Amino acid sequence: MSLLSEAPVQPAWGAVLSMSLGVFGIVGAEFLPASLLTAMATDLGVSEGQAGQAVTVTAGVGLISSLLVTAVSGRADRRTVLLLLTLLLVLSNILVAIAPSLGAVLVARVLLGVSLGGFWALSAATMMRLVPVALLPRALAIHFGGVTAATVFAAPLGSFLGEVYGWRTAFAGAAGLGVLAFLVQLLCLPSMRADRAARLSTIFAVLLRPRMALGMATFLTVFAGHFGFFTYLRPFLETVTRADAQIVTAVLLIFGFGTFLGNSISSFLISRSLAAVLALLPLMLAVVALLLVKLGGTLVLDATLTGLWGVAFGIIPVSWSTWVTGTVPDEAETGGGVFVATANLAIAIGAGLGGVVVDRFGIEVQYLVCAVLLLIGSFGALQLGRKTRSE
Repeated sequence: MSLLSEAPVQPAWGAVLSMSLGVFGIVGAEFLPASLLTAMATDLGVSEGQAGQAVTVTAGVGLISSLLVTAVSGRADRRTVLLLLTLLLVLSNILVAIAPSLGAVLVARVLLGVSLGGFWALSAATMMRLVPVALLPRALAIHFGGVTAATVFAAPLGSFLGEVYGWRTAFAGAAGLGVLAFLVQLLCLPSMRADRAARLSTIFAVLLRPRMALGMATFLTVFAGHFGFFTYLRPFLETVTRADAQIVTAVLLIFGFGTFLGNSISSFLISRSLAAVLALLPLMLAVVALLLVKLGGTLVLDATLTGLWGVAFGIIPVSWSTWVTGTVPDEAETGGGVFVATANLAIAIGAGLGGVVVDRFGIEVQYLVCAVLLLIGSFGALQLGRKTRSE
């Protein structure tokens, strides 16, 4: 049975906002290392590529968590599951803030990966149970607004706090934000019992649906290209643009506001042509990456291109989430799990392999790799659109 048939008559906007706050805390914590990479590496006595693995391990565990959460949680009340996942976010950030070594940081980030994968996997299905069908795109946009807000504020604020008070203070602040998210969810989320326990075999059945395998492969390359760029943006700005800490914070803020703009216009663009959005955005990002490699080094140009990247990224998650809910509406939780698992695999590839490329070949080569991945993603989206029209 499709979760669309369980949609309420009246929207529960408070619950939607509580989910958005939760994802704000999770995404902000997930990518804090990207804005604190240099400080973390120096304090922990490791290279920037090694410190970047704090993002990789979270994404890797998130991949597993997103696939297993529906099977492990069975018929448990989804409200309870979401609250427990938010508590894991709090605990992870506290442990990172006091971690004495990179190994301890990575262990703490495993907990964040469990929270990340599980929360994201249940998010789309939860939205479908909180608002009427006609309001689902708006609810998803508000939900992903949490990602936008995290991009706007988490990276530059983390960079600022790391510069003034130390990188550990930034993670302590992220723990406090997690506590706030937990309290709001406790007040606003309704009881949401699962009708049936999911089976692991359902994952493969969903992947075998028409267009799903090609869609997720395309999404993988697009997200890997993006996060290979974003995770190592600070080293690019420091080594190529030669920006100091204050300028880095300002450029990250520009990126964040670009993401906010993209999220704001996403519903409008998606309603016009989802297929065009899926194909053109990765092409745009590939061009931006190539321009940074070829012409990078001038602050105004680099900041402008980074802002354009933010605009495109603000649209990408909303567009792909919309595509997934429309492709497998009767298996929204499992489809959400596959979507999140693919996203986390992409992040692990972008951040993990990106760290190796940065350490061995330099940041410019890493951005060339990102451009290639994005071009492949654009081509895949074109094929996906053609396959859709032929069915």
